[in-house]
Amino acid sequence: MLRVADHAARTDTGRARSANEDSYWVHSPLFVLADGMGGAQAGEVASQTAVSVFSTQGGMPDGPGTYEERLAALVAQANGQVYSQAQSDDQFAGMGTTLTVAYVGEDDLAIAHVGDSRFYVLRDGELTQLTDDHSLVGELVRRGQISAEEAEDHPQRSIITRALGIEGEVVVDHFSWPVRDGDLFLLCSDGLTGMVSDAGVAEILAGAPSLAVAAQRLVTAANEAGGRDNITVILFRVEDVTPGEGAVVNQHTSVGDAVPAAPVAAAPIATQTTVRPTEMLVGSSTIEPRAPRPPRHPRHEAGPPKRRRWVGVAKGFAVLAVLLALVLSGGILASQSVYFVGTDDDGFVTLYSGLPYELPGVNLFQTQFTSGVPAQSLSPRVQQTITDHKLRSHDDAVDLIRQLERGDLAGQYAS
Repeated sequence: MLRVADHAARTDTGRARSANEDSYWVHSPLFVLADGMGGAQAGEVASQTAVSVFSTQGGMPDGPGTYEERLAALVAQANGQVYSQAQSDDQFAGMGTTLTVAYVGEDDLAIAHVGDSRFYVLRDGELTQLTDDHSLVGELVRRGQISAEEAEDHPQRSIITRALGIEGEVVVDHFSWPVRDGDLFLLCSDGLTGMVSDAGVAEILAGAPSLAVAAQRLVTAANEAGGRDNITVILFRVEDVTPGEGAVVNQHTSVGDAVPAAPVAAAPIATQTTVRPTEMLVGSSTIEPRAPRPPRHPRHEAGPPKRRRWVGVAKGFAVLAVLLALVLSGGILASQSVYFVGTDDDGFVTLYSGLPYELPGVNLFQTQFTSGVPAQSLSPRVQQTITDHKLRSHDDAVDLIRQLERGDLAGQYAS
């Protein structure tokens, strides 16, 4: 059985800001951190509103589902409250907040996450980030277009692709993590990670005599590096008090899945509660999203379907007959003069030539190019345009993708 052996938390305004828009709440074994945006007052209100959803519960509420699913439901509830406030009061218009939550259960650690605040584990001296940054540079790093070092000084590092309060619904990453005895966890706002490298954070954590000292040293290091943003850190160490047992293995899966327990060294598997991501924010301004996080795991329950598969025996035979006729008549060559728009295996809008069907050993379509637009970020109406795989001319298909990239289509992004 797991328990929290020790914990500590610190927050600081930093050296460049006049107010602290970060909020946190610690009620072991529940840990909550939010980093608000939208101006000093609005950002502070957004983060406090999100955290209050958890603090008013007094802990993890009872209910159906795994811990991670219940955390995700509370994050969705927090999003609704922040969104309602932003819509009802002009002074809060455009406000939003990140939210990262962790709960230590009896057998594993549950995490729910939206935004670019981070959650780390220090294990055997190695610091590993468990959450994905919902930011433009985070996506560029994941796609290999820039390095982690380049991301630290990227001019667009402040652009986030997902936050609470911008839309009525939000995509929530949630997963369970297999914990080992002695694991040290860190929740922090980007006021820390924007100033101190992961290597620097790991060194401070490893060298501090206590978690309280480590938390203060992290804040001090961020301020000494410039303190450009509010700084909040939450630390907690977990121990396994189950007699005669070693490492704890994850036993939770998402609703509707049958995924075997992950080994101790496995990475967390993110799942989602809705398919309606928020728009990007720079302070209180909304800009055109470019590269939100694509769906990467088979456990995703939402998002647009991949390229059309066989459905129904009767339909399968009918399509097969047509395709065989094309092959026999040489029509498959002519099919390469038609195009359709779909998604690749990572969920990005892609241009294909050929027919939108797959047969064993027969390639009926070819990839022409993949855009930077994740289909998951589109409104349901526009998603339908992508997933119907309508046959188009080359120019028509290219024009559709370019409109998506520019954001020219009305209702392109979910609202």
